[in-house]
Amino acid sequence: MSITWLAATTRSRFPPVEQATEHGLLAAGGDLSAERLLDAYQHGIFPWFNKNDPILWWCPDPRMILHTDRVHISKSLKRQLRKQSFKVTLDQAFEEVMHACSAPRANQPTDPDNRTWIHDEMIMAYNELHRLGYAHSVEVWQQNRLVGGLYGVAMGKAFFGESMFSFVTDSSKVALVALCQQMQRWHMPLIDCQIYSDHLSRMGAEEMPRAGFIEQLQQLCHQPAVLAPWQLDADLPVIT
Repeated sequence: MSITWLAATTRSRFPPVEQATEHGLLAAGGDLSAERLLDAYQHGIFPWFNKNDPILWWCPDPRMILHTDRVHISKSLKRQLRKQSFKVTLDQAFEEVMHACSAPRANQPTDPDNRTWIHDEMIMAYNELHRLGYAHSVEVWQQNRLVGGLYGVAMGKAFFGESMFSFVTDSSKVALVALCQQMQRWHMPLIDCQIYSDHLSRMGAEEMPRAGFIEQLQQLCHQPAVLAPWQLDADLPVIT
């Protein structure tokens, strides 16, 4: 199956997601403007490409998703939470979280500049989405040091997770649990986790057919959004 090449104009639209390859690659080219990114997310499409390569757009089948009311808290994580050694915030250090997510990891190949796929072009694009109130971050602090977190994009009542990091054991899990608990308060039932990982599966995420995922997005993305900047409720179970 041939890949659709997008022109560098927002009038160049994505093809139907059913045209994606078996690996989920749907299109290439275009740009990372806020308009195009928001159009992509509400159709279940996301960018993923290395620095200096063409922009690649993906919509895999099946899709990894997490229902916010089904996040799994293991016994070890419960013990960690009881220690109350972490402070969790929202939208307080968005760019810092992105840079932390871009740091090289032992099991992940990097480009020659020692960066992951979260390179300067991506950071600039998502900073703009954050400025517009669509992209959000969860920060986990320990003794005033950022030790874990995640970021993603919200459309209506859906959240599209992009990446997470953990400099201290379980800190990214704490970020995800806090996000799920807050999203339940906001009647936001779904986090898109994109593709399967053992880590997310252990946290309660599961795969679902792409068609069902897209159907849910059509309902959730057009519901009223929670205004930015986001803020955690002080009485969340993960906080107290």
